[in-house]
Amino acid sequence: MSDVQEVSTNPAKTNLLGLTQSKMEAFFESIGEKRFRAQQVLKWVHQLGVVDFEQMSNISKDLRHKLTQVAEIRFPTVEQQLDSVDGTRKFLIRVEGGSVIETVFIPDGERGTLCVSSQVGCSLDCSFCATGKQGFNRDLTAAEIIGQVWIAAQSFGQLQVGGPRRITNVVLMGMGEPLLNFDNVVDSMHLMMHDNCYGISKRRVTLSTSGVVPALDRLGEHTDACLAISLHAPNDALRNELVPINKKYPIAMLLASAKRYIDGLPDTHRKITIEYTLMDHVNDRPEHAHELAELLKDVPVKINLIPFNPFAQSDYKRVSNNSLRRFQNILIDAGFVTTVRTTRGDDIDAACGQLAGNINDLTRRAERYRNKHLAQQQEDAVRIIG
Repeated sequence: MSDVQEVSTNPAKTNLLGLTQSKMEAFFESIGEKRFRAQQVLKWVHQLGVVDFEQMSNISKDLRHKLTQVAEIRFPTVEQQLDSVDGTRKFLIRVEGGSVIETVFIPDGERGTLCVSSQVGCSLDCSFCATGKQGFNRDLTAAEIIGQVWIAAQSFGQLQVGGPRRITNVVLMGMGEPLLNFDNVVDSMHLMMHDNCYGISKRRVTLSTSGVVPALDRLGEHTDACLAISLHAPNDALRNELVPINKKYPIAMLLASAKRYIDGLPDTHRKITIEYTLMDHVNDRPEHAHELAELLKDVPVKINLIPFNPFAQSDYKRVSNNSLRRFQNILIDAGFVTTVRTTRGDDIDAACGQLAGNINDLTRRAERYRNKHLAQQQEDAVRIIG
């Protein structure tokens, strides 16, 4: 028999940050502990901001020691925090692999909305969105998604006894297409709404999708959060140009799926939010507004108009105020609740459509767009000189 003994290495520690209550209970059972420990740890982390097991005073000393051996609560890193003159706050957050994502908090009176990212970059390539021009690296983990909520809440002192409740709403409208990261997004939404975590109402958590219909058809089996559709055009021909996934899942298919989701919710008064980014002389004409009204006449919706926010590598222009109001009035006259999203945080590039981060692009899409933009600048210079 050999005198050499095989030395086993400890497996990687389990990151508890992104575990839902059911997954946390399964973890504690796997280490021989009672399921109720999950509720205790969830409250310590997500309600009190305590991430050091040794400070979790209602957990036995032996269990605290065990947890330090097999588990951790690991966050992405805040690279920079930027505060706008209008109160908007943007976080640049470095995730595993080195890429930087963006998360934005938008205050509005007693309400505070956190715009959360779901992917490192975006696997889609909507023509008017800065994120898409950055390319795509990977999906965010559930820990990296809920970690954005924790980081923002901690920055406002919310995660302490008697702390101010600054984050009242969460929208999955940041970088990425949420439904292409289905499981991690659903888990993070469970944590946002869970009473032992952030306790945000199901009416105040909104998932926005460009139209991944198969995943949308599954969504109602897992959550009853609010739904927003990133539409941006009233017909397939135009939407094919603006939102390329429309070629696979056209408008009629998308709206039918969205309606099935809403119809399946237990409360019967919920509406789909239609997001429509207005670009000058692209989709802002009166005929577009009339066509949109006709398209949505039998769908329970409210419409949110978003003035396009310019960014480098885009030739689109911001809609004029006159065109914006005319478009809105046509929809209101047709009987739709129609609001205009106020541009917030544009001094820190935190406005809708401007989130870009710093992505280790695996698609080389960002490189192609930079080369195309540079070639166009050189062509323009030659034309001017000539």
